[in-house]
Amino acid sequence: MMRSLYSAVSGLKTHQTRMDVIGNNIANVNTEAFKSSSVTFSEIMYQTTSSASGGNAAAGIGGINAKQVGLGVTTGSTSINITSAGAAETTGNPFDLKLTDSQSTNFFIVSDGTNTMFTRAGSFYVDGNGYLCMSSTGYTLMGWQVDPTTGNVRKDTVSALQVMSADNQTSAAEATSKSYISGVLDKNDSDVKDKGYTMNLNLYDNLGYSYTAKFAVTAGATEGQFHVSLTDIIDSDSKSIIPQGVTTQQLFGGNADGYDLVYDRDNGVFVSLGGDDQPKDLNMTVLGNKFSNIAIDFSKSKNANNGGTSTLKANRGDSIGDGAGKKLGALTGITVDTDGTIHGSYDNGNTETLGQIAVARFSNASGLEKVGENCYQTTLNSGDFDGIGVAVDTDGSSISTGELEMSNVDLSGQFTDMIVTQRGFQANSRVITTSDTLLEELINLKR
Repeated sequence: MMRSLYSAVSGLKTHQTRMDVIGNNIANVNTEAFKSSSVTFSEIMYQTTSSASGGNAAAGIGGINAKQVGLGVTTGSTSINITSAGAAETTGNPFDLKLTDSQSTNFFIVSDGTNTMFTRAGSFYVDGNGYLCMSSTGYTLMGWQVDPTTGNVRKDTVSALQVMSADNQTSAAEATSKSYISGVLDKNDSDVKDKGYTMNLNLYDNLGYSYTAKFAVTAGATEGQFHVSLTDIIDSDSKSIIPQGVTTQQLFGGNADGYDLVYDRDNGVFVSLGGDDQPKDLNMTVLGNKFSNIAIDFSKSKNANNGGTSTLKANRGDSIGDGAGKKLGALTGITVDTDGTIHGSYDNGNTETLGQIAVARFSNASGLEKVGENCYQTTLNSGDFDGIGVAVDTDGSSISTGELEMSNVDLSGQFTDMIVTQRGFQANSRVITTSDTLLEELINLKR
């Protein structure tokens, strides 16, 4: 009689535990990257009132099974549906990151300064010190840093990603080392025939300061021949930077006329500058080590009738932009690639690697322990974290920006489980009521 009461009580407790889990799942139906849990039941033990016996063939008696009465139910396990990803929610925030798994379940690595934890919640922001942090907790996002000597990511022990450090606010300037001349040189241009057609080349030194090299192009004695000479180099205040004792001829050309510029008489294409078809150097290093010699290429220019107007123009860099030089760049934006690499964009056109987000994978991700605030920690049954992590794209997984992972709670499934749990609880309560009625009848026997 009493066994049925205690069995039913264990049933009530176990169904209440299941209802607690269902309630938590439904409460977190809109929690970012929440993973639903489920409960499995397990019978407790059995009281054996009669042991099994073997048969006796000689006596013609068969075997008898054991007589056992169960003593109730208990919670067998609670498991997390951690490998099932939630749907994507588009936010447009560049620091909202979503893990898209391929073959393994990936986790962001975060730290509270003491403990390392793992999360699927990818809502991050940049704090006042320039670190990427979880929006909900402030825990710092961990990853790999850039080797200052190579400029490449060094995959070593993870550390906090400071994407807006003082060093990352600017990008180094570069000295101009190449230039090409484009456009048309018309011998009938009055400037070409008279004082010389003026052509300016804007350039940078390796500190990012800007200068202007001024050239003059004049007609030569024969058709298709011209002279190119350097007239001055001035700074941004229009002051000449050519020191006393240094001539423009020393910087470019080597003689009073500069270089002879020759075009083909028949088709007007470039032939040579100073007798050579290769670029000629403007010897800027004479002015100091902060400058780079500039190779000037005239092969993109031509000689033709253009109505008496020349359009010759000096361009920084070569035809694909190499060697143009750059001013000191200021950080204008940060982007995250699908492999977790973080890039900084600068207003001088540079793009630099600032670090890379590392992820953690576990042999048994379901063995991780929830510690609240959308975070997990390792257990003896989850597998260890080696402190380094892996690149997210090593198995085809990726990181997408401007998206968050939603909860994977299936409301229809939860409501169905709720109905089943309610009926189970109700049935166990009926067992207690019936057992109580039987006990009441037993007590009434005394009357």
